[in-house]
Amino acid sequence: MSLRSRRQELIDRRDLQGDAFCRAYSDAADEWLTGLFDHATGGDPRGVALIAVGGYGRGELCPFSDLDVVLIHKGRKDVSAAADRIWYPVWDEGISLDHSVRRPNDALALAGEDLRVALGLLDARVICGESKVAEPVIDGARERWARQKPPWLGVLADLVAERHASNGDLGFLLEPDLKESHGGLRDVAALTALMLAVPVLADYVDTVAIEDARAVLTATRVELQRRAGRELNKLLLQEQEQVAKSMGLADADELMLAVATAGRTVAWEGDDAWRRRSAWSRSKGSRGGGRRDRVTGATVTKVSDQPGIGYTEDEVVLTDAADVIGDPSLALRMALVAADRNLPISRDALNLLGRRAPVPPVPWPDSIRQTLVDVLAHGPTAIPALEALDQRQLLERYLPEWAAVRNKPQRNPYHRFTVDRHLLEATANAATMTHRVSRPDLLLIGALLHDIGKGFPGDHTDVGMVVAADVATRMGLASEDVATIVNMVRLHLLLPDAATRRDLDDPATAQRVADEVADRGTLELLAALVEADSLATGPSAWGGWKAGLVADLVERTSKLLAGEPVAPPAPLIDAELEMVMDTVRTHGVPALSIEPPQVTVVAPDRSGLLAEVTGVLALHGLNVRSAVVTGSHGVAVEVFTVEPERDRWPSAAKLSNDLAAVMAGTLAVDEQLAARAHTYRNAHRVQVAQLVSTQVTVDNNASEAATVVEVRAEDVVGQLHRITRALVECHCDVTSAKVSTFGSAVVDAFYVRGPDGHKLTDAAQIAAVEEAIHQGVGRQAGD
Repeated sequence: MSLRSRRQELIDRRDLQGDAFCRAYSDAADEWLTGLFDHATGGDPRGVALIAVGGYGRGELCPFSDLDVVLIHKGRKDVSAAADRIWYPVWDEGISLDHSVRRPNDALALAGEDLRVALGLLDARVICGESKVAEPVIDGARERWARQKPPWLGVLADLVAERHASNGDLGFLLEPDLKESHGGLRDVAALTALMLAVPVLADYVDTVAIEDARAVLTATRVELQRRAGRELNKLLLQEQEQVAKSMGLADADELMLAVATAGRTVAWEGDDAWRRRSAWSRSKGSRGGGRRDRVTGATVTKVSDQPGIGYTEDEVVLTDAADVIGDPSLALRMALVAADRNLPISRDALNLLGRRAPVPPVPWPDSIRQTLVDVLAHGPTAIPALEALDQRQLLERYLPEWAAVRNKPQRNPYHRFTVDRHLLEATANAATMTHRVSRPDLLLIGALLHDIGKGFPGDHTDVGMVVAADVATRMGLASEDVATIVNMVRLHLLLPDAATRRDLDDPATAQRVADEVADRGTLELLAALVEADSLATGPSAWGGWKAGLVADLVERTSKLLAGEPVAPPAPLIDAELEMVMDTVRTHGVPALSIEPPQVTVVAPDRSGLLAEVTGVLALHGLNVRSAVVTGSHGVAVEVFTVEPERDRWPSAAKLSNDLAAVMAGTLAVDEQLAARAHTYRNAHRVQVAQLVSTQVTVDNNASEAATVVEVRAEDVVGQLHRITRALVECHCDVTSAKVSTFGSAVVDAFYVRGPDGHKLTDAAQIAAVEEAIHQGVGRQAGD
């Protein structure tokens, strides 16, 4: 039977998963190659052997892995012909092959020149042939690696760092590369190679945890390739649900939780080992007295104001005076020293604390709460310190609720971190903003807890309020401070939602925020929290436009809370614009001007004008962020705040010409948008865990003068155009609009009036608007 057929049989066996599949396929490949070898050598194996290297050498063949082999020979004259009789059948099978033919000395010499060859030989094993030909090569390569002749570790460390920079963190990515990402399978192989060169590091690496993580990643990789039917290591979103089911998991969330946990374990263990390798290299042969670390040999210096804690040049350690069992603050104090000195916590200390550290009393003494706040106040350096505690579940001693968010993925392109890491990143950002608030401690604790509800069933804000109240009370905060923390969780989305989805010139917007917030102290905490939260969310969550809107809203709300008058909005139409309107009124030709970030259109008023203009803007890659519409005596004025794609601004003349053509009926904007959307989708695969369902909300309480129609839909080219066209078809007059993008979704808010100039109050009319928008969004370009 051909190897390809045998591989397919194994792929079809759903009971063979993970390592079991890899072993079975490796055994099948060994058997098949042995048959080829016997035929190629005429049954005479003298002086030649076939060895497997790399992943094949480890017996880790996934469904579409390469066969990585070397033919070792001692000058056998027919070796070239024999090699061809092995290689060509493999190629004929359509199976990827990485091959070479070497004499023993040449193989060892090449391992001294090529790191990839050296690493491959570390995992080598004999498939068939004369073992005594190959075994000296395998043993010699391992011996040279162990003696680091040549010294490859520095090169390997650089390559590992470069790969991490190029492929991101497996534990955080929406679509991680199971092999190449930081924390992936290639890191497991690199860590194994590192321990072969520096055996003492094996005492510090949790090899059981590494093996468990490797097994999870391997099982996922096997099912991914089984599903894809090809070599694939990136866990694409569209594959995650089916891969989860193939592995017997409930859903993609459970799969990605397991993958994130495995990836972060490998990353943490590997990073720690590489750091220790650097310290070990620096300290070899060092001399001197005093207490020394048994790996680095470095002298321990005690921290005078932190009993039981010391530090070396490379890490924070426990001293003999440490009261591990009786001091519930010790783990947090270790994290404080680590954050303060930007050093990791020693593995021995973490292991001992993980086994024996007590749970703090309830409520916490003020000293423990202050220590946590002090750790958080260190910002970025607090993250590795707290994550080190979390590797041994020490954060749970203080915050049992942390277990619910640990490694929990957020499967949408808007968020770049797991929930727990997002909370730490947001808190680190908040630490840079403590000078803006009167209660820095509440800002830091609120940032740490603002999304804690995402680890529990139900709406994350509603659940988070309950959880935050429990945590804050347990921390020993005063009742009024507990109430503030709960309000921070309850209102942490209020400012960005109001700023980006509501008309700030409408007095009702700031008044509603003031009513919710109630006092200026809470407002300043929320203002800092929204920026810290957004910066930690992802690159699309915070920018100049959003920051400006939030700042404007905060200023207006602050004045209301202080009892000060809020300045009325500047009139949209000034004297200069009046002149333009007169010209348009006289000649009937639209006028368009660009003053970044604004595009102003003055045109004869007509039904559907807003839809036509938004369509032209979309054609030219201008993403609308907000729109204000007004006019008088038959002339409409529409002012758009836009962001151009790739910072490329079209000419005003080109926009004007296309708008005139659309209004004249000579440019079919819908067809043009369909073509643009098709091109965009081909160039940018939409990364969504699930399709964004269209939701329409009609709110008659958000404004005194208009109905707010809010639409959540998929972010595709021309979406704003389709929605505005649907509103026109319902005879709605749009006076302003706000557009927010959240990963693969947009939330558009429209201030509209009915044909009578008043709010939409008739139930049938509202239902018709909702239906028209759903149908309009359903007519997406390319559908």
